[in-house]
Amino acid sequence: MADVASASGVTPLIVYRHFDSKEELYRAVLASVAAQLRDRLANWPDADGYGLNAGALLGVARENPDGFHIFWRHATREPQFASEAEALRVEALHTARTALDGLVAPELLEWAAHAVLGYLVEAILAWLDHGDPSRDQQLVVAINRSLRAGVRGWSDATRPT
Repeated sequence: MADVASASGVTPLIVYRHFDSKEELYRAVLASVAAQLRDRLANWPDADGYGLNAGALLGVARENPDGFHIFWRHATREPQFASEAEALRVEALHTARTALDGLVAPELLEWAAHAVLGYLVEAILAWLDHGDPSRDQQLVVAINRSLRAGVRGWSDATRPT
């Protein structure tokens, strides 16, 4: 908590006024990122991302890169926080499943929904770590093109040859 206070430019006492423990602070970060993601996904139109808007997710990631990393990379691996991350993941998978229904063979639908979400999240996390923020819009276009190509490929793969 002292490190958090120092990085925030406040005293540890101020941090403890708002959060009783590191776990409570961590949960607050997760709740904040989840709320941002839900809001963006609900209020931004889908941009060819099969229900999951790459631009909306990247916007949240840019506003709170540490929180985005914590949410998608760390919380899912820590048992005391996994349920918070899993709840949003379930919602995102439902959105992807609904958007992909009819575009891929029924026997591939569950896999495709997981693949789309996994690709989107990992692409954004990698971009945060290694990408050029001035090229964010190009990334969104590339992600959407990749998703469309992937879905076409999955659809073609189930047709008789």
